[in-house]
Amino acid sequence: MIILAGFDWSSVLYLVIGLVVGGVAGFMIARSLIKKELKKNPPINENMIRAMFMQMGRKPSEAQIRQVMNSINKNK
Repeated sequence: MIILAGFDWSSVLYLVIGLVVGGVAGFMIARSLIKKELKKNPPINENMIRAMFMQMGRKPSEAQIRQVMNSINKNK
């Protein structure tokens, strides 16, 4: 077995603890940023579907809007 001069297990322990703490902190920060972004720019809603239909030159019925919303929610 080779013994390394100046090798200290505490430095390995600090490295592992630092990686775990950094990973948890990074996860929490990324999660809060994604929540904030979704709140500011929500995913597609019924008004957006109505606008898309109107841009295509169609007047959508409520049944068509519900059908599109159900299709979107089903495929998430």
